[in-house]
Amino acid sequence: MLDPELLERITARRAELDELEEQLATQLVEVRAERDELAVAESVLERIAGQLA
Repeated sequence: MLDPELLERITARRAELDELEEQLATQLVEVRAERDELAVAESVLERIAGQLA
């Protein structure tokens, strides 16, 4: 027979990992969005520098 305490610990750890996965997914979306914004800013600055040259 399986140890109920062990099963409870496994279930609790799985819940912790699910929460961590959700947090990381959210952070990844934010990081990608900021990276995209920086790419646009870089492009604009390059265009301005080119016009000033």
